[in-house]
Amino acid sequence: MYVPNVGVLLLCLALTTAASDRPHIILIVADDLGFNDVGFHGSTQIPTPNIDALAYSGLILNNYYVQPICTPSRSALMTGKHPIHTGLNHDVIYGPQPYGLPLGERLLPQHLGQLGYISHLVGKWHLGMAIKEMTPTYRGFASHFGYWTGHKDYYDHSSQG
Repeated sequence: MYVPNVGVLLLCLALTTAASDRPHIILIVADDLGFNDVGFHGSTQIPTPNIDALAYSGLILNNYYVQPICTPSRSALMTGKHPIHTGLNHDVIYGPQPYGLPLGERLLPQHLGQLGYISHLVGKWHLGMAIKEMTPTYRGFASHFGYWTGHKDYYDHSSQG
Protein backbone atom coordinates (compact mmCIF):
# COMPACT_ATOMS: atom_id res chain seq x y z
CA MET A 1 0.00 0.00 0.00
CA TYR A 2 1.72 3.20 -1.13
CA VAL A 3 0.11 6.62 -1.22
CA PRO A 4 2.37 9.53 -2.22
CA ASN A 5 1.93 12.99 -0.70
CA VAL A 6 2.54 14.17 2.81
CA GLY A 7 0.19 14.36 5.71
CA VAL A 8 -1.74 12.14 7.99
CA LEU A 9 -5.46 11.77 8.26
CA LEU A 10 -6.52 10.73 11.69
CA LEU A 11 -10.17 9.93 11.90
CA CYS A 12 -11.26 9.60 15.51
CA LEU A 13 -14.73 8.32 16.11
CA ALA A 14 -16.05 8.45 19.67
CA LEU A 15 -19.24 7.07 21.15
CA THR A 16 -22.09 9.30 22.22
CA THR A 17 -22.83 7.13 25.23
CA ALA A 18 -20.16 6.21 27.76
CA ALA A 19 -21.28 2.70 28.70
CA SER A 20 -21.86 1.32 25.23
CA ASP A 21 -20.86 -2.12 23.96
CA ARG A 22 -19.70 -0.63 20.68
CA PRO A 23 -15.96 -0.11 20.20
CA HIS A 24 -14.20 3.18 19.72
CA ILE A 25 -12.81 3.44 16.20
CA ILE A 26 -9.56 5.15 15.28
CA LEU A 27 -8.70 5.10 11.61
CA ILE A 28 -5.24 6.29 10.60
CA VAL A 29 -4.40 7.00 6.98
CA ALA A 30 -0.72 7.77 6.46
CA ASP A 31 0.46 9.09 3.11
CA ASP A 32 3.82 7.85 1.79
CA LEU A 33 3.66 4.73 3.92
CA GLY A 34 4.38 1.47 2.13
CA PHE A 35 2.81 -1.85 3.12
CA ASN A 36 6.10 -3.19 4.52
CA ASP A 37 7.14 0.06 6.25
CA VAL A 38 5.68 -0.92 9.63
CA GLY A 39 6.78 -3.57 12.11
CA PHE A 40 3.50 -5.49 12.15
CA HIS A 41 4.03 -6.22 8.44
CA GLY A 42 7.61 -7.38 8.98
CA SER A 43 9.74 -4.25 8.64
CA THR A 44 12.89 -4.11 10.73
CA GLN A 45 14.25 -0.88 9.20
CA ILE A 46 12.18 1.60 11.20
CA PRO A 47 10.81 0.65 14.63
CA THR A 48 7.05 1.37 14.82
CA PRO A 49 6.12 0.06 18.29
CA ASN A 50 3.13 2.37 18.84
CA ILE A 51 1.59 1.68 15.45
CA ASP A 52 2.29 -2.04 15.94
CA ALA A 53 0.56 -2.02 19.35
CA LEU A 54 -2.52 -0.31 17.87
CA ALA A 55 -2.58 -2.82 15.01
CA TYR A 56 -2.25 -5.88 17.24
CA SER A 57 -5.03 -4.69 19.54
CA GLY A 58 -7.31 -3.74 16.66
CA LEU A 59 -8.18 -4.79 13.14
CA ILE A 60 -5.52 -5.02 10.44
CA LEU A 61 -6.69 -4.51 6.86
CA ASN A 62 -4.38 -6.68 4.77
CA ASN A 63 -6.39 -6.63 1.54
CA TYR A 64 -7.18 -2.96 1.16
CA TYR A 65 -5.68 -1.43 -1.95
CA VAL A 66 -5.36 2.28 -2.58
CA GLN A 67 -4.72 4.61 -5.48
CA PRO A 68 -1.23 6.10 -5.90
CA ILE A 69 -2.39 9.58 -4.83
CA CYS A 70 -4.38 10.77 -1.87
CA THR A 71 -7.62 12.35 -3.16
CA PRO A 72 -8.75 9.19 -5.00
CA SER A 73 -7.78 6.99 -2.04
CA ARG A 74 -9.61 9.21 0.44
CA SER A 75 -12.72 9.33 -1.72
CA ALA A 76 -12.74 5.52 -1.87
CA LEU A 77 -12.30 5.20 1.89
CA MET A 78 -15.01 7.74 2.70
CA THR A 79 -17.58 6.41 0.20
CA GLY A 80 -16.75 2.73 -0.19
CA LYS A 81 -16.68 3.25 -3.96
CA HIS A 82 -13.88 3.05 -6.49
CA PRO A 83 -12.66 6.58 -7.29
CA ILE A 84 -13.86 6.32 -10.89
CA HIS A 85 -17.40 6.21 -9.49
CA THR A 86 -16.93 9.40 -7.46
CA GLY A 87 -15.27 11.34 -10.30
CA LEU A 88 -12.08 11.80 -8.28
CA ASN A 89 -9.85 9.26 -9.98
CA HIS A 90 -7.43 11.48 -11.93
CA ASP A 91 -5.51 13.79 -9.62
CA VAL A 92 -5.53 15.54 -6.27
CA ILE A 93 -7.79 18.53 -5.66
CA TYR A 94 -5.76 21.72 -5.59
CA GLY A 95 -6.93 24.67 -3.50
CA PRO A 96 -8.65 26.83 -6.13
CA GLN A 97 -10.32 24.00 -8.06
CA PRO A 98 -14.13 24.34 -8.08
CA TYR A 99 -15.05 20.70 -7.47
CA GLY A 100 -14.84 17.98 -4.85
CA LEU A 101 -16.42 14.79 -3.64
CA PRO A 102 -20.01 15.02 -4.95
CA LEU A 103 -22.51 16.19 -2.34
CA GLY A 104 -24.82 13.29 -3.18
CA GLU A 105 -22.28 10.80 -1.86
CA ARG A 106 -22.93 9.54 1.65
CA LEU A 107 -19.71 9.34 3.65
CA LEU A 108 -18.41 7.01 6.37
CA PRO A 109 -18.94 9.50 9.24
CA GLN A 110 -22.54 10.03 8.11
CA HIS A 111 -23.22 6.29 8.22
CA LEU A 112 -21.53 5.98 11.61
CA GLY A 113 -23.52 8.95 12.90
CA GLN A 114 -26.70 6.94 12.37
CA LEU A 115 -25.21 4.30 14.69
CA GLY A 116 -24.61 6.83 17.46
CA TYR A 117 -20.98 7.66 16.78
CA ILE A 118 -19.55 11.18 16.75
CA SER A 119 -16.75 11.62 14.19
CA HIS A 120 -13.81 13.99 14.41
CA LEU A 121 -11.20 14.56 11.70
CA VAL A 122 -7.60 15.54 12.39
CA GLY A 123 -5.32 16.25 9.44
CA LYS A 124 -5.91 17.02 5.81
CA TRP A 125 -9.28 16.69 4.11
CA HIS A 126 -8.27 16.88 0.42
CA LEU A 127 -11.78 16.07 -0.88
CA GLY A 128 -12.89 19.54 -1.94
CA MET A 129 -13.58 22.96 -0.51
CA ALA A 130 -15.12 24.92 -3.38
CA ILE A 131 -18.24 25.57 -1.30
CA LYS A 132 -18.74 25.19 2.44
CA GLU A 133 -21.02 22.16 1.98
CA MET A 134 -18.02 20.21 0.64
CA THR A 135 -15.97 20.71 3.81
CA PRO A 136 -15.68 18.08 6.60
CA THR A 137 -18.08 19.58 9.12
CA TYR A 138 -20.83 19.52 6.48
CA ARG A 139 -20.02 15.92 5.52
CA GLY A 140 -20.60 14.18 8.85
CA PHE A 141 -17.68 15.27 11.00
CA ALA A 142 -18.49 17.11 14.24
CA SER A 143 -15.14 18.87 14.12
CA HIS A 144 -12.04 19.20 11.96
CA PHE A 145 -8.56 20.23 13.07
CA GLY A 146 -6.34 20.48 10.03
CA TYR A 147 -6.53 21.86 6.52
CA TRP A 148 -8.77 21.34 3.54
CA THR A 149 -6.07 20.97 0.88
CA GLY A 150 -3.11 18.60 0.55
CA HIS A 151 -0.65 20.58 2.63
CA LYS A 152 0.22 23.90 4.23
CA ASP A 153 3.62 25.54 4.19
CA TYR A 154 5.11 25.54 7.69
CA TYR A 155 6.64 29.00 7.27
CA ASP A 156 4.10 31.18 5.47
CA HIS A 157 1.01 28.90 5.82
CA SER A 158 0.31 29.11 2.09
CA SER A 159 -1.29 26.19 0.30
CA GLN A 160 -0.69 24.92 -3.21
CA GLY A 161 -2.38 21.54 -3.24
